[in-house]
Parts: sequence; C-alpha cells; structure tokens
Amino acid sequence: MDFKKFLCLSTIVLVMGVFVTAGTCFSAEPGFDDREIRIAQFGPQTGPAATWGVVARGGKFLFDLVNEEGGIHGRKINYFIRDDHYNPSQAVAVVRELVDRKGIFAFTGGVSGAGLHAVKDYLESKKILWVVPGTAALNPVQDPPSLYRFHSYPLFQDEASIMTKYAVKELGFKKIGFLYQNDVFGKAGLAGCKQRLATYGLQLVAELPVEPTSADLSSQILLLKNAGAETVLMWVSPSLAVIALKTSAGVGFKTQWIAFNGLSDYPLMYKITDGLFEGVITSAFIPTPDSNEPLMKKYREAAKRLAPQERWGVLFIAGILFAEPLVEALKGAGKDLSTEKVISELNKFSNWQGIGAPITWNKNQRQGTDSVQIMRCGPGGSHKVLKGWTSNDIATWKKK
Repeated sequence: MDFKKFLCLSTIVLVMGVFVTAGTCFSAEPGFDDREIRIAQFGPQTGPAATWGVVARGGKFLFDLVNEEGGIHGRKINYFIRDDHYNPSQAVAVVRELVDRKGIFAFTGGVSGAGLHAVKDYLESKKILWVVPGTAALNPVQDPPSLYRFHSYPLFQDEASIMTKYAVKELGFKKIGFLYQNDVFGKAGLAGCKQRLATYGLQLVAELPVEPTSADLSSQILLLKNAGAETVLMWVSPSLAVIALKTSAGVGFKTQWIAFNGLSDYPLMYKITDGLFEGVITSAFIPTPDSNEPLMKKYREAAKRLAPQERWGVLFIAGILFAEPLVEALKGAGKDLSTEKVISELNKFSNWQGIGAPITWNKNQRQGTDSVQIMRCGPGGSHKVLKGWTSNDIATWKKK
C-alpha cells in the first residue's frame, strides 16, 4: 500500500498521552465529498412550538425527492434534523454538534427567531451557508449583510405593516391591540405594526407581551377587552394562539383576530382550537395547499409516495419553500462544488420563483422579498384568499 494513502486512511496521533484513530480523510472543503452533500436544520420537534417541527420534515421531503431524481451532479443529499426544543441554548448545542461532528455544507430553515440569533455568529465564523432561515426575526437589512446567509422569509416588520394596513384601510378598524411573544420575533412584529399606524396618526389601544412558555393569558385578554380592541394582531406561537382564543371565548371577548403566517395552517389551527380559529385572518407566504399550480401539484403527488406519514399542509410546504433556493443554487454551481460557487449562483437570483413569492438577491441585498398574501380561515379550516401577493409600500430596505 502507498505509504501516504496508508497515513491518510489510518492515522494514529498521540495527543496528551491518548491514541486517537482517524479512519477517514475528510475533504479540505467541509460539508461534502464525492458522494454526498451534508445539509442540516434545527427546530422545535418538541417543546412549546413543536407544531412547527413539521417544517424541518418538509425540507427532508424535498431532499428525498432530489435524491430520487438522481441527486445533484452525482451527489446525494445527506440531511440531518436536530431538535432545539425552541430553546436558544439548545439551538447552540445542536448546531455545534452538527458542524463539529458531522461537517455541514449548509443549513436551511430553523423556525426559531431566538435560536437564529444565538447561532448566527457561530455559523458566520465557520463560513457555512444558511439558505433560507425559517424566521424573519433577524433583519438582514439592519445587520451588515451576511456573506453566507440568504433570506426570503418576509421580515416580520414588513408582514405586520401589511396586515395593519389591511386592518385599517380595508376593514376600517381604528382600535387595534397587539399581543406579542416577548422575544425578537414578537417585538419585530410590534415594531412593524406601530410604524404603519404612525402613518395614519393612530396608536395601539393595548400592546401586551407574553412569555413563550406562558400557560395563562387571562390578564392580557381582559386588558384587550377593556381597551375595546376591535381587532387584535397576534404575533405568537401556535400554543399561545390556542390559549388566547380559548380564553377570549371564555370571557366573551369578540374581536377580529389577525395573525402572522406561522398560524396560516388552517386545518391544524382549526383542530387544535376546537373550531375557534374560523374567521381569523393571517398572512401567508405560499399558495393554498390545494393549489393547482404545476410545481405544487408535482410536490403534492410526490409527497404521497415519499412522505405518506405527513399531512400535506402549510407548515410542511414551508419546509419545501425554504430549501428550494439552495437546491437550485447547488445545481447551478456544477460538479466542481464550493461555497463560493453556490454564493455566486444565489447572487444571480432575479425574481426567481419556486412555490413562494419571487426572490431577488445580490451581493448587497440578502432579503429576497417583502411580499405576503392575505387569507381568512373558513369553515372546517378551509383557506380563502382575500388578497394576492402584497408588498410593504413603506419598506425602506429595498435597493433601488
């Protein structure tokens, strides 16, 4: 055997008096070899936001479909999911484990605003791509543009601004309350709502924070009721939304609830609220699950085969949407793969569209879109589109 190959395949190193055997030589470029590309996602498979765990499994479906179709230039995608329990410190632990022990080329998704903040600097220092983060709690416009992180999830500020405009201009509400999760996610939505209201000379009649693990919202609901809120925007997790609606029903507080896209899985929300979600208006960043758009039909049919245990719904589809641009860029980068080549491909996106809104990225712009749709939950958890793709007309971040 060639001596150099022997050293590469079975190197024995004496470190601090301990023998360590390295059975494999890894590529100089972390995250892939001739056979595979290693991609990962962290998210709440358990804990207070476990409902959102299906997002990571939607990503798995897309990668399974890519592998079934032959992979990417001869390489299969090896995909890892880790549970962060919706806890930032756990997010740090699982991301470090993935990077240090598995060797990850890129991350996708990650439905935790606080978790994203906790790991973003670490991933940046490791020069690891993140396409697309599954949250808008980190504003890539306010931060120095990241070389490695590409966003298309509409900023919570933009989303809340659009929904507030709809509440005032099209529904005619003046007395508006805001119920928000007391973290970067909830505060970003609150900021967007207040920015929009300021253009109308209006102020919130109540702005009430709730902790992510709260189990009792009776005081907040009574304050909203006593303030006479005609509509309440809620920027909270599904579990908190359930508590809010059930508490409101219990005290006879009737208002028009308006929420962000994370609550737009209507069949699910209808079920877990015992039907109370009917009539709630939300934003949405994907077509309805029963859409007959060609790409949606392709995915829907393939999911019956590759993910029969999963319900075809908004959250599962969101995982597909987050991962689509990464797949497209990997294909465009060619056989001679590198992080730099994938970045170059992503920077060429100009109104590129998968199943979501058109995306535009370049070296100076890492936020791909600010557009959402507006929908209402109908009987049985059905979807009714109230307004198509709508952008934030007072957004200041877009490059002219």
